[in-house]
Amino acid sequence: MRKLVFTIALFIFISISGYSQESSFYDAPFGGGGGYTPFWFAPNMDALNLQAKSFGVPEFSNGGFYVSGGGGFIYLGVVKNLRIGGMGFGGTTSKTSSSGGINSEVDYSLSGGGLTVEYTIPFVRSVAVSIGAIIGRGSLEVQLYKNNGAHSWEGIWNNASGSTSSSYHAVLKNNYWIFTPTLNVDIPAYRMLSFRVGIGYQLTAGAKWTYDNGQDLLNVPSGINGKSFFIQTGIFIGLFSY
Repeated sequence: MRKLVFTIALFIFISISGYSQESSFYDAPFGGGGGYTPFWFAPNMDALNLQAKSFGVPEFSNGGFYVSGGGGFIYLGVVKNLRIGGMGFGGTTSKTSSSGGINSEVDYSLSGGGLTVEYTIPFVRSVAVSIGAIIGRGSLEVQLYKNNGAHSWEGIWNNASGSTSSSYHAVLKNNYWIFTPTLNVDIPAYRMLSFRVGIGYQLTAGAKWTYDNGQDLLNVPSGINGKSFFIQTGIFIGLFSY
């Protein structure tokens, strides 16, 4: 992960150095667009892995997982170099195992979205190097499954109504506000097409854990949270002049 962060930071530095002397006909970037913005989130899984092992599934990697997203932005002509927009994202990573006829699975999901506010560095031209933030709401969800294979419709209801059951499912959810500092480089391939690469770190506030049908969940380890470093990429279609 450190090598990956270094590579992204080096790319951003080279982009700034290579284009800082470029000039453009326009006094400030303008335009806007929208498109696909995949992420690679890398939350700390250590606290979750302590429970995953006892549940009977392999440990989750701290190397991260793929998260799909989408968004867009527009430059505000009244404020030079300032652009606003919005985005949303969501993705899941899973671990499964099967032993003694019992199937076990843990799903870990991150999702969120909100307003994006970015300032494009004015002395860099031809590409847009922007610092900013995502402000909005997000959630972390952990789902647990344990069962012994196929069941009939009647069997599912009988198990759910009985004192013992051969299948188990729980939904643990953490909702929170997000404030996410970002650093993005947008590279135009054509006046109406632009590519993005960037980094950020998701911070959370006001987190509340619940389970199943919204009941309070207490004593959750503090290490299981929505805070995470991420890498963002993207492809945008619109009108761009940097």
